[in-house]
Amino acid sequence: MALFYSPAELAQMGFLSVGNAVRLSRKASVHGASRIALGDHVRIDDFCVLSAGAGGIAIGNHIHVAVFSSIIGAGRVQLDDFSNISSRVSIYSSSDDYSGEAMTNPTVPTEWTRVDSAPVHVGRHAIIGAGSVLLPGVHLGEGAAVGALSLVKSDCEAFGIYAGSPARRVGTRKKTLLDLERQFLAQRAHADAQP
Repeated sequence: MALFYSPAELAQMGFLSVGNAVRLSRKASVHGASRIALGDHVRIDDFCVLSAGAGGIAIGNHIHVAVFSSIIGAGRVQLDDFSNISSRVSIYSSSDDYSGEAMTNPTVPTEWTRVDSAPVHVGRHAIIGAGSVLLPGVHLGEGAAVGALSLVKSDCEAFGIYAGSPARRVGTRKKTLLDLERQFLAQRAHADAQP
């Protein structure tokens, strides 16, 4: 048996949309497929969990979601083109109230809980290091980099390098990758135009 679902199988899974060259592991779990859009050249590895609530999940083009990662919640999660999710990253667009003023977990009716949901946006060329956690409402600007094992509770500026718990800016990322993207896309367009 193949490691990844075939295009025909993906078409039968009920996704909002599925682009070209999508590789979704048979060992990944998908909940709320009708609220999930997958762009072109997306790879989602073993033991990943995509659980889309009302806000949905939008995954752009040329995106890798590495093993044991999860994207979960009722708020919208958007991953822009060329962003990268390293292994064991957790992206939450919803979170229970930890104050003790409400009950927690999805087995309790909503009248007894207080769940905070907010959109999460991972910008173009952003990269999230292994074991990191993004909380509801976070925006990673274009090219932002989050080091391994970081807890991201607030926005990260474009091309900033962030690390720690909570994550703090520790440097600035080079923009060379923007030129490389232009070259890559031009080369692909040229190759696609060949008979």
